[in-house]
Amino acid sequence: MPKASVSAPALDLSVLARLDAVIRSRKGADPASSHTAKLFAKGPRKCAQKFGEEAVEAVIAAAANDRAELKSEAADTLYHLLVMLAARDVPFGEVLAELERREGVSGVAEKASRPKG
Repeated sequence: MPKASVSAPALDLSVLARLDAVIRSRKGADPASSHTAKLFAKGPRKCAQKFGEEAVEAVIAAAANDRAELKSEAADTLYHLLVMLAARDVPFGEVLAELERREGVSGVAEKASRPKG
């Protein structure tokens, strides 16, 4: 199936790559040196929990139709997603590659192709 053509303003997502690099540079750093290092020191489970909390806050803001709060919580969610991925040694590039692999594939077909288990 060909990739969909979507008309939208060009987005510069390089800020995510820069943020990911900063986050990964904090692994193993002194927890007193940064909030990110402190999260890593608490372990991958805590990083995952924080991601979940921020995602729920984004959902609440969306349900309340609070645009400003949604933008803020979405930014927090993206940050905590990158922290969680780094805590589990999953490169952000691999997530982007998975999105690219799925691009142009219908959601029904993509879901059907996933391993059962």
